[in-house]
Amino acid sequence: MKYFLTALGLALILEGMPYFLAPGSIKKTLEMIKDQPEKFLRIFGLVSMLSGVALLYMVNVF
Repeated sequence: MKYFLTALGLALILEGMPYFLAPGSIKKTLEMIKDQPEKFLRIFGLVSMLSGVALLYMVNVF
């Protein structure tokens, strides 16, 4: 449970940084994301998840 809460805390820090550091850029980026087709967003999400799984695998195996 300790590792899960540590990972969750780090994820929240990393997710919150752009909103704190550059809120104007985040608004522009969200506007651009809104205009993207759903298929692109799904593929981007899938690639992100697979990258995360691969990273976790490499960290735990090597």
